[in-house]
Amino acid sequence: MKGKRDFSGLKKLAPFLKTYRGMFAAMIVCTVLVGVFNTILPLFQQYAFDNFIANDTLEGLAPFIVLYILCLLVTMALDYVASFDCCKLEMYLLRDMRRAAFNHLQTLSVSYFSANSVGRVHARVMSDTSAIGSIISWDVYQGGWNVTYVISAVIIMLALDPLLALCVIVVVPLVAVASCYFQRRLTVLNRRVREINSEITGGFNEGITGVQTAKTLAIEDRLDARFSRNTARMHRQGTKLGHNRALFYSIIAFASSAALALVLWYGGVLTAENAVKLGTLTVFMTYAQGIMSPVQWSVDAIADLIAVKVNAERLSALLSTESDVKDTPEVTAKYGDTFDPKRENWEPLYGDVEFRDVTFRYPDGEENVLEHFNLKVPKGTLVAIVGETGAGKSTLVNLVCRFYEPTEGQVLIDGRDARERSVGWLHSHIGYVLQTPHLFSGTVRENLLYGNETATQAQLEEACASVNADKVIARLENGYDSCIGEDGCSLSTGEKQLLSFARAILADPAIFVLDEATSSIDTITEKLIQQAIEKLMRGRTSFVIAHRLSTIRSADVILAVHGGKIVESGTHEELIKRRGYYYGLYIKQFREEKLRRQEIIP
Repeated sequence: MKGKRDFSGLKKLAPFLKTYRGMFAAMIVCTVLVGVFNTILPLFQQYAFDNFIANDTLEGLAPFIVLYILCLLVTMALDYVASFDCCKLEMYLLRDMRRAAFNHLQTLSVSYFSANSVGRVHARVMSDTSAIGSIISWDVYQGGWNVTYVISAVIIMLALDPLLALCVIVVVPLVAVASCYFQRRLTVLNRRVREINSEITGGFNEGITGVQTAKTLAIEDRLDARFSRNTARMHRQGTKLGHNRALFYSIIAFASSAALALVLWYGGVLTAENAVKLGTLTVFMTYAQGIMSPVQWSVDAIADLIAVKVNAERLSALLSTESDVKDTPEVTAKYGDTFDPKRENWEPLYGDVEFRDVTFRYPDGEENVLEHFNLKVPKGTLVAIVGETGAGKSTLVNLVCRFYEPTEGQVLIDGRDARERSVGWLHSHIGYVLQTPHLFSGTVRENLLYGNETATQAQLEEACASVNADKVIARLENGYDSCIGEDGCSLSTGEKQLLSFARAILADPAIFVLDEATSSIDTITEKLIQQAIEKLMRGRTSFVIAHRLSTIRSADVILAVHGGKIVESGTHEELIKRRGYYYGLYIKQFREEKLRRQEIIP
């Protein structure tokens, strides 16, 4: 049962290969034929020695050359087809596996990305698929040739002279044992070198990205000492790896030379006694030199296969991961899924939101964040959520957006359980502006059109002007067609935030969510867009996770969050009168802002 489990990951990847089974079969057939022809070619050499050189004649040379060249051309053509199919197979598999992994990631809930780092997910999609694609294509291609060559060579040698064949075959176990021994050592050493190299790369990254911190703390000497230790370890392990690799290759070369020496010695004796012709001896010499590398490769291939099982299991585990938030088959049948939405069945969203007896606990949490929570949010209501950093202010927003499902109870949208309609339908009616803005690589126009792909130039300009993002675009060289780099790296955080606001406005959502969206903007810019935001929220249900409490005084409902739970709720005036948790937050922030103003204006 254990062995079956070990290869279950590979079995789950069979559907990817099934699509290209014809190409895969053609590659195998051509590779096997190439191996057969490669073992036949030395027989031409035998014929030339025994019939032309030994007899000192050129009779029949022309048809011999024609046949030999024809054999070479066929071999070349078969090798071209096999290698080209191999290359295509690898590219197709990489495309399909990465596409499947990426698309599946789009369907997973936020909880998956909270539990898995970007590097971990990236490794599944890129590194693991590369290893799998290489094994299924190039390793199978090389394996087919090597196995065919060894088997064909052994058969031909045994057919020509069994005793002379033993001179070659007897060395094979030595090569196999040496390969097994050194493969294990080289695998361990390679792993150590990669681990140390990762630490060195990390040191480079920290030294460059953290250069200002390092200089202000005056810790250059400590960073240099740590980097020197890592490079010294790399030197030791790399030298040891090189030593073992050189020794391994030397043993293989010795085995090949030993087999050749045995063939020359025993074959020379047989040739002198006229028991074996000179042409036959040359065939055995060719096989003695050529058979060792395929044997070595076979051992390496087994190690690669063992290693790729881990890649296959990790990739199949990703593809088998089910989202914590998913639509029922009935909902999918009516509303479609993420990649095939049935928009013709999507109803308009009015904007009423209700939490009905909601209890919620995060998937990796042990305590309930909400317990039997009830709240009605009519259309057009502004709900502000406040609290200290890390207090859990995003919980309600996560439930409204269906990033998570309630542990118990219901979140109602327009009087119906949100789970009765698709996630795609809900998300298409929500405008979400994050605290840390994210822009996609490309132009300003492309980023804005993610909010509304049918928006006209006039609508783009109106949306940008409403939040003063037009000033950002005006200073760019190519305006709306300016490339902003990966994650908008050519823009400041505040500028990216303004474009995020404009993108959300273009979507014309029924529900607005602002996750501390003005905390990354300077005070002057914040005042400029605050009035625009208030206008945009009119008539829309809005949830604002507030950083500056002065901006949410007019909210219809303020929810104060502390320790991951809602401890107070009410209007600004009501909460101030209670002199509770919200009052303390407000007074503290008011005093801090007053002190900052006094420092700016002496």
